[in-house]
Amino acid sequence: MTITEIFETMDYGPAPESDAEARAWIARHEGRFGPFIGGSFAKPGETFATRNPATGEALAQVTQGTAEDVDAAVKAARKAFPAWSKLSGHQRARHLYSLARLLQKHSRLFAVLESMDNGKPIRESRDIDVPLAQRHFYYHAGLAQLRDAEMPGHSPHGVCGQIVPWNFPLLMLSWKIAPALAAGNTVVLQPAEYTSLTALLFADICVEAGLPKGVVNVVTGDGATGAALVDHPDVDKIAFTGSTDVGRKLREATAGTGKALTLELGGKSPYIVFDDADIDSAIEGLVDAIWFNQGQVCCAGSRLLVQEGIAEDFHTRLKARMAKLRAGDPLDKSIDIGAIVDPVQLDRIKALVGGNEDGETHHAPIDLPAKGCFYPPTLITGLSSASPLMQEEIFGPVLVSTTFRTPGEAVEIANNTRYGLAATLWTENVNLALDVAPKLVSGVVWVNATNLFDAAAGFGGVRESGFAREGGWEGLAAYLKPDIATKAVKPGKAADPAQEEFSGIDRTAKMYIGGSQARPDSGYSRPVTSPKGKILGHVGIANRKDLRNAVEAANKAAGWGRTTGHLRAQILYFMAENLSARGDEFASRISDLTGVTAKTAMAEVEMSLDRLFTYAAWADKFDGAAKTVPIRGVALAMNEPVGTIGVFCPDEAPLLGPISLMAPAIAMGNRAILLASESAPLALTDLYQVLDTSDLPGGVVNILTGQHGELAAQMAGHMDIDAVWSFSAADISRTIERGAAGNLKRTWVNHGRNPDWTTPAGEGKRFLQAATEVKTIWVPYGE
Repeated sequence: MTITEIFETMDYGPAPESDAEARAWIARHEGRFGPFIGGSFAKPGETFATRNPATGEALAQVTQGTAEDVDAAVKAARKAFPAWSKLSGHQRARHLYSLARLLQKHSRLFAVLESMDNGKPIRESRDIDVPLAQRHFYYHAGLAQLRDAEMPGHSPHGVCGQIVPWNFPLLMLSWKIAPALAAGNTVVLQPAEYTSLTALLFADICVEAGLPKGVVNVVTGDGATGAALVDHPDVDKIAFTGSTDVGRKLREATAGTGKALTLELGGKSPYIVFDDADIDSAIEGLVDAIWFNQGQVCCAGSRLLVQEGIAEDFHTRLKARMAKLRAGDPLDKSIDIGAIVDPVQLDRIKALVGGNEDGETHHAPIDLPAKGCFYPPTLITGLSSASPLMQEEIFGPVLVSTTFRTPGEAVEIANNTRYGLAATLWTENVNLALDVAPKLVSGVVWVNATNLFDAAAGFGGVRESGFAREGGWEGLAAYLKPDIATKAVKPGKAADPAQEEFSGIDRTAKMYIGGSQARPDSGYSRPVTSPKGKILGHVGIANRKDLRNAVEAANKAAGWGRTTGHLRAQILYFMAENLSARGDEFASRISDLTGVTAKTAMAEVEMSLDRLFTYAAWADKFDGAAKTVPIRGVALAMNEPVGTIGVFCPDEAPLLGPISLMAPAIAMGNRAILLASESAPLALTDLYQVLDTSDLPGGVVNILTGQHGELAAQMAGHMDIDAVWSFSAADISRTIERGAAGNLKRTWVNHGRNPDWTTPAGEGKRFLQAATEVKTIWVPYGE
């Protein structure tokens, strides 16, 4: 083709990238890879082929990791941990910097190997995956340098088991390994079964960088290998990126073990286009949102929501753009669409699209290679928000679409999903953008852009898209634990109904639901006694229906999260004022319930007032941040309330303990359902009179009484509760963590140990962090 013909047709010519260096690296390992343990590659065991999905060619044989391999890797990581964790931040920073430099040095090799193994276009692996991986190691070298000064009082977890997916093998590796090493942990990584090669190449550069033996270990294999890693008793933390179904199983598997867990899971992200948007720009953004990496992206903008007035024009232009996309050899630099990662995934996409009977399906009229795992860019229009393909994650180059009329309807449709990972909105009206973005239930929102990532900006989801963040200081925090003293909890003595003695007028404390006193649905109550056996009163025994009523009341009070921090602070100050006026009464109640002296009881009341003042102060001061990201724009990290939090209150400090949990929750805009201490509930039931006189809206705080063990599973499994905290004296941590797997709600459990509520360990930023989610809103600017 002549130059003149090229300008006439504007056709692309082939621009192949050589794979010679990648094949030479594979050959140096004789095409067979064992696990990387303790600083070197072990002898391969039973192997399986890793294939190029564009051709079906076997690239290499990798070992199917066994439980013995995992055990050896964990032992190597455990052996390396003491020395690695005791290095200064500067020393760890130098190692991370060295890894970043080597990723740059070998960048083309990593890019080519990634495209061969995964099937993504070389332009994407070269220009996005590898540079972002480098950025994460550079950035976390800085966090390692600053960690001790900026996050004192924290320690690394220990050995971290990390499981990464096949869609971004190297990038996800960097998201996991960089913060783990910066924090002082050691790592056992399991790469995805389909795409292990860049992780094994990374193991090679760990040796080249002089990383201490055992700090990073790589064990390849399938789900059985990952299960062995999750179940290993000497692993302290599990970090997983992958499907929601597997994430749910991991939550169940780690329940009650004390292992820290972070999950970055699936999504069904909305891509909202308002009628004032630059349509051509929005379409180019949409190409990146859904056809980037063949749509095999957890945050892919796979649900297109277009305002009704421009929908026909938008879809027409979109189809024309789809016809210009090029599919083919991933190593061809002129290619837009590469190969689906494996025939199994290709078959899944075909089955989901083929089984759809709603709307109109349009496949881009483009040529596909005769062999390999290729699927055409696809648009399905005319769907309702209830259509299965609007709800299910397809994980392929398939875009589903519907329309909306008003911004309010757009928000409603966007939030009508069990996921909450990311969202995109396009509008020329910045006021509209900044009004809608906070209303979207997602961990990340992009304004007039999509798929923007950076190591400085936290990434992660809410709802069934997982919990915790990767990137930024918040991502580093997930690899650290606070250095606080705790002590084993001892359940208070329960009353013996056979020895009930009571003089005077009987008083049964009611529960507090929706701003009103409520009798228990069960109709049953139990006595509450002093340490010497004197009956002080009775409390109702809450059941499932009482919990349901409390959740409904909390949901009706959702407007609390939209109030200003200043207003919430005023109400907390007012609560302290009203509690102070009745301080003698509460001190007397504490003394009766616990047997402490009047002086000690009054000290607890005073400390409770102090806590209310502390969180009133924080209500309008727990700020977000504008992240320094390498674009013309800002990434705003906003602290948002979690939602409805169920709280199991401690037996010790019967007033201070509940207030230390309630106050940060409501200060950050959450609603709380407090299940009072089993042994000393009257201190909390007395509090409703303070709440009533402090202008607190009904439903923001609800108080139940009853048996923690009976309600733990119900609260953890309730689909409309967003988080459960347990500082109970009852052994319910495992029950809560297992039950939370249903909707992957956040949990904060004590595993039988509580802080001393009278010390600084009983308050502080960790309580505020547990009460908030970080939403990152990306706002590019400039013409």
